[in-house]
Amino acid sequence: MAKFKQECIFGIRAVMEAINQEKEIDKVMFRKGSTGDLFQRLFVLVRERGIPFQYVPDEVFKPFAGRNHQGVLAEVSPIAYQNILEVVDEVIAKGEVPLVLVLDRITDVRNLGGIARTAECAGAHAILLPNKNSAKISSDAIKTSAGALYYLPVCREKNLKKTLRELRRRGLVIYAATEKAEQVYTDANLKEACAIILGSEDTGIDEELLSLSNERIKIPQFGKIESLNVSAAAAVLVYEAVRQRKS
Repeated sequence: MAKFKQECIFGIRAVMEAINQEKEIDKVMFRKGSTGDLFQRLFVLVRERGIPFQYVPDEVFKPFAGRNHQGVLAEVSPIAYQNILEVVDEVIAKGEVPLVLVLDRITDVRNLGGIARTAECAGAHAILLPNKNSAKISSDAIKTSAGALYYLPVCREKNLKKTLRELRRRGLVIYAATEKAEQVYTDANLKEACAIILGSEDTGIDEELLSLSNERIKIPQFGKIESLNVSAAAAVLVYEAVRQRKS
């Protein structure tokens, strides 16, 4: 039986109202085979707003038996997402040098929480997540972050490629952290306004995002295992940026 660690809203009209009131919806779940005019109106609304959704079996709705869920559930985020371009503009207006972490397809909530904790402690300005294929900001993620996710701006965008182009237009240098790079991270100029892309430990950074990076950097490895945990890699890179900016 499914277990929910986030606030859930159920029922077609209730979910529509939550969307119209601009609640932070992580995902909408539809029971397989759902039909009807009202359902179609909700489905169109979800698609228009770019909210992640999926069709799920009846078992998912068992915890809500006896309630009029109408085959619709929505998971509500415990934090308010921010707009990355607005965050960066505000940082620049303050005379600070933006430092953003872009997390591509990082789905483990412990890694997300660990990265957020490091980023907040180091004074990074935001983390940027894709709308889909990303860990949710759940109670587990917040606990792992030691509460950092309540303080660090978290931004979620439907189109990371478009967003990276906009960040480049604002003067940020895009660094892609990949073991296939030739440049060692300590040779990169992390004093400048920049965004650092970190990818999944399994698949790395999406090729299209790699193509948008200005530079590719790597952390040298001398052991026998293949790669660092992505949270550990984020800590190394963020604190190199801190070291350079403080020196």
